[in-house]
Amino acid sequence: MKFPTPLLRGTLIQRYKRFLADVRLEDGTVVTATCPNTGSMMGLTEPGQTVWLSTSDSPTRKYKHTWELVEHDLGKGPKLVGVNTGHPNKIVAEAIVAGKIEGLGGYGLLERERKYGKNSRIDIQLSDPVRGRAYVEIKNVHMSRRAGLAEFPDSVTERGAKHLVELSDMVAEGHRAVMLYLIQRNDVTSLSLARDVDPRYAAAFDLAAIAGVEMLAMRCKMTTVAITVEKAVPIRET
Repeated sequence: MKFPTPLLRGTLIQRYKRFLADVRLEDGTVVTATCPNTGSMMGLTEPGQTVWLSTSDSPTRKYKHTWELVEHDLGKGPKLVGVNTGHPNKIVAEAIVAGKIEGLGGYGLLERERKYGKNSRIDIQLSDPVRGRAYVEIKNVHMSRRAGLAEFPDSVTERGAKHLVELSDMVAEGHRAVMLYLIQRNDVTSLSLARDVDPRYAAAFDLAAIAGVEMLAMRCKMTTVAITVEKAVPIRET
């Protein structure tokens, strides 16, 4: 996924009201940007961090800037981290079409935001006359509290636990179901559940795995020009 316009570099002043952030651009201008992330963004909202913003020319937008990336340092130098949770579905869809995600290629049809389950929508539905259906739910991952380890979730997510139950239901109906964790940072080598952050989500994960839901973590290549799927990393217990 390429950013449609060059990103602007700035310094974070504060994130507030969850969906807003004040940023000082390199020319000294202070702007308010939208923050498209419902989580806590643990460790990524400290004032003074370098951030990158996209710009929209839409006349209907109240805030024309969007917070896309932050430079996070866990002791080995700052690394780019993607915070925009609106991008993962597109990033994963492009990777599937390009054959970059082993096991999810070879389906005849890829559809996004399809209705399924109990009044829900699946992020990606793959279907094929021979292979049948595969339901792919995608979660954005950006938290890392230890060097080399990505963690999910960064806050309590009842909706996320619900998605695991619905994926289990699809397996019971005879379909494939995949929980895909997209890690928008490339300074990690594995993923684990943040069981201390949301024990109920962790319990739902365990039950879904037993039910046959496939768990997959993919790390991204991060630049200020594009974000693309790079490779799979293991999901480990902690």
